[in-house]
Amino acid sequence: MDYSLSFSKLALKKLDKINDPYYSNIKTAISNLTQNPRPKGCKKLKGREGYRIRIANYRVIYDVFDNELIIDVITLGHRKDIYK
Repeated sequence: MDYSLSFSKLALKKLDKINDPYYSNIKTAISNLTQNPRPKGCKKLKGREGYRIRIANYRVIYDVFDNELIIDVITLGHRKDIYK
């Protein structure tokens, strides 16, 4: 079964500020999460809830709700800024 995506307002705002080619790569990676919410290379975060995936120098932090089949994209951004 496919998962559905939900985005926080912060994630949508940060996604709008990203330029191509990173924008299209991030968008593709996020849409692929609906098929496989824990792809190879994703990591469970320590010290906070959720998972993260890498797309070049960008990171997407998200939470998976298996019982409701929802992926909640919490935030995304450049790797130097994302964990603050």
